[in-house]
Parts: sequence; structure tokens; C-alpha cells
Amino acid sequence: MRILFIFLDGVGLGENDAQKNPFARVRSGNLAALLGGRQLLANSAPFVGERATLLALDACLGVAGLPQSATGQAVLLTGINVPAAIGEHYGPKPNRAVAQYLLNGNLFSELKRAGRSAALLNAYPPRYFHGVDSGRRLYSAIPLAVTSAGLPLFTKEDFFEGRALSADFTGEAWGSMLGYSSAPIRTASEAGTKLAELAQGYDFSLFEYWSTDYAGHKQDMRWAVQQLELLDDVIGGLMASWYSDDLVLITSDHGNMEDLSTRRHTAARVPAMLIGPIGARAAFTNGLSDLAGIAPAIRRCLAVES
Repeated sequence: MRILFIFLDGVGLGENDAQKNPFARVRSGNLAALLGGRQLLANSAPFVGERATLLALDACLGVAGLPQSATGQAVLLTGINVPAAIGEHYGPKPNRAVAQYLLNGNLFSELKRAGRSAALLNAYPPRYFHGVDSGRRLYSAIPLAVTSAGLPLFTKEDFFEGRALSADFTGEAWGSMLGYSSAPIRTASEAGTKLAELAQGYDFSLFEYWSTDYAGHKQDMRWAVQQLELLDDVIGGLMASWYSDDLVLITSDHGNMEDLSTRRHTAARVPAMLIGPIGARAAFTNGLSDLAGIAPAIRRCLAVES
């Protein structure tokens, strides 16, 4: 079995209110087809269907305050209740206390130690590496976990040669924002097909989509709707090329985009959507109720010890 983890930054399960929740405004055909006509809303979970399962997970983990990116992502990658351990939700980038939990072992390092293949499928431009090397930029939790495991981050060359995907899925930002006029451009559906192709090369792969959190902080309904329409087309392309014996996991670190009435994160439960064989989905979701259960579920399904 392989697992593809699509990480959607800042996505909670919100109310069925189109005034503030873009998920209530967009008719996501491909996602809805997997969820028996349901959308990613609070009243859609729990759901178990022929192809997909949807649960609502607690992202607060018994700690006061609103969930934050660094601690939430560290929980997803370690299975440790990091906010409880350090006494607070923290983010966006890991401080020393959060970083220690990632540096002491995470899914990527555990898989490597077990002889299994793993990768972060995002490609990073040269200026990202320059920023890290110069000390002007800090790793966020996911690339910190990858690099601490001794695994590479994919580069511009990997993106141009088809070994990784752009963070915006289509690659358009490499031209419009980064100035690479010859960057490969894909439709969202083609990006989903490419994501399926890349994921088949690894036992475990992760793709980080941060635009959802950005849209939430900007309170930009139009742009949020565009992100969801793009994501739905990506899912359509992915499903058209996906192997039925493998699992796709879609989840998040905290709420945000589901409530555009605020710029802040929310305490909403986050979706855990599993696509794949019903037996594998049942094994993965057994006892799953909060973010701390994701990493143990991945370990169980891939037979990897922490």
C-alpha cells in the first residue's frame, strides 16, 4: 500500500453558510461524488461511502487558544500532542521547542529508517533556498521534518523536469510571481494526474497546499472560491489516474478558510478525508478523533514503527 497525504493548510469544517464559508458556496463536483453528494461541511461528517470516508478531527487537543500551524503540523508528523507538551499553540514557523519534536523523529525519518521511500512533492524556487541559507527564512514544520530526515527538498530543476509539482498545482505562479516564463504549465486536472504519477513512486508522499490558509487570512471570498474550484479539478484528475489499492489522505492543521468572517484561525474541527479501499480506510480511521491520531494511523497502514 502507498499513502498520498494532501495537506490543506487552514481548512476546517464550517457551517453551511455561503455568506462566510466558501465550501458552502462552491459545488465541488469531484469531491461531492466521493462524498455521496456532500460538501466539506461540518454537517457532512462522519460519512463512510463506497470510495471515501470523512471524519471531523479535533485540532485544539485540549489546549486553550486557537490552533496554530507549527504545532498543528508537528502533531500531524509525529503523533505527539505538541501543544500540550509545550503549553501552547504556536506558529506559524516552529520555535526551538516545537522544532525539537520534529528533529527527534517524524514520519519521514521513521520511514527512511525502515527502508521505505518518502518524499515531499512540492518544488521550491532558488530564492527559497537562498533565504534559508542566508538565515532570512525559517523552515516551516513540513520542510523541517523532511530535511531533518536527510531527505531532499525538490528544486526548480525537479519541477521543470517533471519530478515535482508547483505549490499552486498548475505552475502558473512560477511565471507570474517568480519570473520563469518557460515554466511548465498544467491545468488543474493535469496537475492531479501528475500528482498521482509522482505519488506512485513512493511508499509515502506529501503535498502541501498553503493557498487555502492564505485565502482565509485575506478574507477573500472570490479567491477562496477559485482555490476550491481548482482543488476540485485536481481531485478529479487524481482520481482518474489513482490506483484503487492505495490511500489518499486529505486533512489540515487548523480551521481558517471555512470562516471568512474573521482573519484569525478558528477552533473548528478539521476534515480527515480518506479515499481508497474500504478495509484500508476502516483500519486507518479506527479510533481516529484528533490530529494526534494521524501519524499513528499512517504508521499502522505502512507497518512502520515510531
